[in-house]
Amino acid sequence: MDYLEITGGKKLSGTVTISGAKNAALPIIAATILSDKPVTLTNLPNVVDIRTLLKLLTMLGGKVDHENTVALIDNGSITSTKAVYEIVSQMRASILVLGPLLARFGECEVSLPGGCAIGQRPIDLHLKALEAMGAKIEIKSGYVHAMAPNGLIGTRIIFDKITVGGTENIVMAAALAKGTTTIINAAKEPEIVQLCEMIASAGVKIEGIGSSELTIEGTDGKALEFKNVEIIPDRIEAGTYLCAGAITDSTITLDKVNPNHIRASIDKLESMGCSFNIKEESITIYPAEKLKPVNLITIEYPGFPTDMQAQFMAVAARAEGESIIEERLFENRFMHVSELNRLGADIWLKGSIAAVKGVEAFNAADVMATDLRASSALVLAALVAEGTTNIRRIYHLDRGYDNLEGKLTALGADIRRKKEA
Repeated sequence: MDYLEITGGKKLSGTVTISGAKNAALPIIAATILSDKPVTLTNLPNVVDIRTLLKLLTMLGGKVDHENTVALIDNGSITSTKAVYEIVSQMRASILVLGPLLARFGECEVSLPGGCAIGQRPIDLHLKALEAMGAKIEIKSGYVHAMAPNGLIGTRIIFDKITVGGTENIVMAAALAKGTTTIINAAKEPEIVQLCEMIASAGVKIEGIGSSELTIEGTDGKALEFKNVEIIPDRIEAGTYLCAGAITDSTITLDKVNPNHIRASIDKLESMGCSFNIKEESITIYPAEKLKPVNLITIEYPGFPTDMQAQFMAVAARAEGESIIEERLFENRFMHVSELNRLGADIWLKGSIAAVKGVEAFNAADVMATDLRASSALVLAALVAEGTTNIRRIYHLDRGYDNLEGKLTALGADIRRKKEA
């Protein structure tokens, strides 16, 4: 098993190119099921989750030609509608094939999902919405069995809580449904905006893109023909590198980034004393003279993203004073706290709130990644720790960060990937 060996204390500088967004690419890959014609996706990140979902398409009978950042996908040859446990257990996003498979073929079996252990992320909202569209759903032997032999029917769906995956699944299902579907309390993330724009470019009328209310006129079962799609930049990767600049007291430029998508992270770093030069597709961060503490609450987009909470906690642990971080979206997303404390952080937890008292220095230690974003928080802390830190279980990192050690090395970090003896 691989691990990262990081010797801290190195100043960073230079430019890092931001990869395509994993969280945009995954629903877009799933959406290709809605088409029986080839479609080309570009700017795909080189991460495990992308390769896993593309493998699932091939297991369903689709044809995938994937090289570097480009994939040519032809789902006209799909012969199976069963998404097996072997794949779905590896990543929660596999559940996104549920909506498009059901909409196009009238039936499917999808294993209940796996993925990061950061708390309950139930799919009951997905299933309830599909039932409202006329699907018959049964959970049996660890699989969701869904049937709509006469097709899905458009309806009015009100999500009790904002759900990114649920919004994506229902948008895809509604695209081939009969009649009009209205989604109330839809998620508004940039990744959902791109999914809607992709489907709209195939001729499906969608109103309210980017808002909390979406109206979709389905094609009554007619498969779509997509234009080629270039995946948007990864806003979480971008935010992570901004945090790397902040915590290492370094000037770093991010290239191929959409500043509008990471406004919440920029605003918080500005409040901590950092400054920025922001252009249309690039951002340069200038470090603070002294890092100030920060108060933040994770909330749905466009609020502060839960996927940046761990990284900001690492930065806050080096600020002068006490920061308060409240996690409102996932109840188990503080598992990195104990590992940061092993590195010398002073973090106290009470329920969903973390009090982070800044320390003068981190000390190197052996630590273990517990989920994807926790892994990057440990990397950030290790960059400034005194001595050499080993970070284990980095397969979490490989699920979502494209060539992290290579990009950090190019910026001047002392980081190496090694294998356990």
